[in-house]
Amino acid sequence: MSPAPESKQDRRPPYQHAADELRRDILQGRIKPGEQMPAIRELQERFGVANMTARSALNVLRDEGLIYTIHGRGSFVADTDAAGQFSADYTAPAWYLANRDKRPGQAEYEEGRPDDTDAAGTTLVEMLTELRDEIRVLSAEHQELRREVEELKSQQSKSQS
Repeated sequence: MSPAPESKQDRRPPYQHAADELRRDILQGRIKPGEQMPAIRELQERFGVANMTARSALNVLRDEGLIYTIHGRGSFVADTDAAGQFSADYTAPAWYLANRDKRPGQAEYEEGRPDDTDAAGTTLVEMLTELRDEIRVLSAEHQELRREVEELKSQQSKSQS
């Protein structure tokens, strides 16, 4: 009897398979900290999955602390510390799979930041993660503004010469 095709042997959901592949790319350094993750459309083509399946794979990595998302710009690999380790809120995939249905306010993360009325139910780690993500967004916006200012200065100096 011939072995089953590879897709039959892999019983993981497609989003988990995609998340595992992307996690491997990140941990092996093929996608470095600060680099942008592939676009949803690229993930759809690479893994042969639907839009929501690709988004679910990124959600897994975001929940693990490996990536962060800036609305309107994409997802990026999280920074590492001096030892090359990811942030303290990184959790192993086994933990995520065991506890994903027990997390309070899971639907809130799909829509964005939770309302202040729900803040009483959030943990300190969740609040710190939200603050870190907000700081990253502000930092990205700050860098973009600095580039625009430099371009304007450059244009002004060219026009004066």
